[in-house]
Amino acid sequence: MRVFYLINLLIISQLSFAQTGKALKTKVNQLADKVESKVIEWRRDFHQFPELSNREFRTAEKVEKHLRSLGLEVQTKVAHTGVVAILKGGKPGPVIALRADMDALPVIERNDLPFKSVEKSTYNGLDVGVMHACGHDSHTAILMGVAEILTQLKSEIKGTIKFIFQPAEEGAPLGEEGGAELMVKQGVMENPKVDVVFGLHINSQTEAGTIKYRPRGLMAAADKFKIVVKGVGTHGANPWSGVDPIVVSAQVINSLQTIISRQTELVKDPAVITIGTIHGGVRNNIIPEEVVMEGTIRTFDPEMREKIFAKMETTVVNVAEASGAKGELTIYRQYPVTFNDPKLTEQMLPTMVETAGDGNVILTQAWTGSEDFSFLAQKAPGLFFFLGGMPKGKKESDAAPHHTPGFYLDESGFKLGVKTLCNLVIDYADKVKK
Repeated sequence: MRVFYLINLLIISQLSFAQTGKALKTKVNQLADKVESKVIEWRRDFHQFPELSNREFRTAEKVEKHLRSLGLEVQTKVAHTGVVAILKGGKPGPVIALRADMDALPVIERNDLPFKSVEKSTYNGLDVGVMHACGHDSHTAILMGVAEILTQLKSEIKGTIKFIFQPAEEGAPLGEEGGAELMVKQGVMENPKVDVVFGLHINSQTEAGTIKYRPRGLMAAADKFKIVVKGVGTHGANPWSGVDPIVVSAQVINSLQTIISRQTELVKDPAVITIGTIHGGVRNNIIPEEVVMEGTIRTFDPEMREKIFAKMETTVVNVAEASGAKGELTIYRQYPVTFNDPKLTEQMLPTMVETAGDGNVILTQAWTGSEDFSFLAQKAPGLFFFLGGMPKGKKESDAAPHHTPGFYLDESGFKLGVKTLCNLVIDYADKVKK
């Protein structure tokens, strides 16, 4: 009888949790309808007045003002311009972090919008235009909307919500630290210690009203490298009297590509080595003493990442040596893989489907772009997903990609982002014991 009683008690408890969660999500839907216009207004303001990495002063001030108006505990100047707020729910539960990035890019906007950016700034010593060409303005506005909704439901919320408004996702200026990595160093995932972290990225080539997700590696690790090929300078008419680092560099470039095409198990995970810059020589008839190249490495598997680093070192050194030159490789580790915890992804998939509707949550392929949300997901299980921002009916091939002057978002997709983050909080808190 005792066992039977306990089973019944467990069933009743689970039904009670489900009903409570359902009631909360009904309120979320109602509040999301009300806050949608604010989210769009905030986003347009951020879009019109974008700020580069580690310079998000106006943006941070506006975020801070809103969070304080909600009565939240607010910390500012985290990792230079970051803002972190704490919402303590009325019931015990886990610590759930929600993250949005705030910085813009050195791009001149081409779109003809009433809130078009005409801002100018300086980036690494260059005069540039500034544009939210990756959608961080929408991320910030969406999370502000989430904070407003969850604050209104505070007494019914289980656990603690940590809102992380992050600067410098696109990378700190030369000579500076920044972004999620610096926030982690400064303890953003501690005090209180975060149990799980959720984030989203709007996508201009995914139809509004849809979500794309992937367990395990969603976005690539991104690492920068520099190669210096040192030869022996001479007159261009007498190449035999020197060692031509330009010809050697061409051989190095071709050999690096065989690491991917012939030495890497691509059926396991994709990988990319790209040379982005090459500099050598000042005159047509002078063979220079050295050539400098820079590029990027993209990987999804940590073991494969290390193997590629080792093979690159061997290739650069030996190919150069075979021609009498000297090759030097320096690798700068940047972003790790944006990894979606498989168990967490499976656990929260029903929430995303319920929120977006059947057929609107799509399993996607891995993307070789990178995200510094990855640093947060190294400290706690994470789930990061893509939110549709392309006008319905438009072809993906006709939509301007991210980081381009024509980047454009359909604002009707923002409300789904607000609702999804809110519902992930509610359902996760219901499913875990704390």
